Amino acid sequence: MKPDLEVVQIGRSESFKAWEHGYPYHTVRWHFHPEYEIHHVVATSGHYFVGDFIGSFEPGNLVLTGPNLPHNWVSDVADGADVPLRSRVVQFSEPFIADAMALLPELAACEPLLETSRRGACFGPATARAAGPLLAELVTAQGLRRIEIFIGLLGILCRAADMRPLTSASYLPDPSGFMSTGINEALAYINANLTEPFNEKDLAAIAGLSPSTFSRSFRRHTGLALVKYVNRLRINLACQLLMGADQMKITDVCFSSGFNNISNFNRQFQVQKGMTPSRFRDLLAENHSTAEAA
Repeated sequence: MKPDLEVVQIGRSESFKAWEHGYPYHTVRWHFHPEYEIHHVVATSGHYFVGDFIGSFEPGNLVLTGPNLPHNWVSDVADGADVPLRSRVVQFSEPFIADAMALLPELAACEPLLETSRRGACFGPATARAAGPLLAELVTAQGLRRIEIFIGLLGILCRAADMRPLTSASYLPDPSGFMSTGINEALAYINANLTEPFNEKDLAAIAGLSPSTFSRSFRRHTGLALVKYVNRLRINLACQLLMGADQMKITDVCFSSGFNNISNFNRQFQVQKGMTPSRFRDLLAENHSTAEAA
């Protein structure tokens, strides 16, 4: 079975994405993405799949996957069970880390690790214990502290004496082959044209499927209906714009993030974030003021 493309959105005001999720979760599927990923299991045990590798995991499992390397962690939990926090994840792009190494020559020490990650790099318990607290803090860290933690985390991983590759030496991921599947072509189109108008019929044609088949396949691959999936990405983009230093007007944020009317934008923002765009911006301002006063 070919892996699904995961569209990773890294904020315009961020160098990398740091987040956490429970189980089940819509990204818990056989998938790939162009970004590097640090994956740390906090709870549950089960089996994980990286390229042609299959192994068992338990809390503390720590893996770095390279660009376009398919992967998935499947927890052994009872049907209907819900785990609030299963994993913490950090994702960063090849251009970002390449530019960082160009500016900071000392980061060249990470090159061997990054190369190994193309086969999947698994770390032992000692490294996982050292990295765990940093990953936990990184999820909520702001400003320069994010960079401090990220560099510290890279240092721990680069110096690890208990790291081993996962896939066989001959395994080479083929993203061109993965991308040839219809749903992945549609997902790539959504990511590249997020602020443009398109509908299910357009995407079904790109995927080479009938609208009804596309709808079922899209929900199975992403865990969401198309409208909810696109709205989630557009609201995430709107948050990035609201966090920008140029202080765009709310109306401009609405249209710049792909919505075509302000009432729908406000409604979708309220549903996903539990507040209005204006309140979101006000809370950001309060947070910045508190940080400066401290």
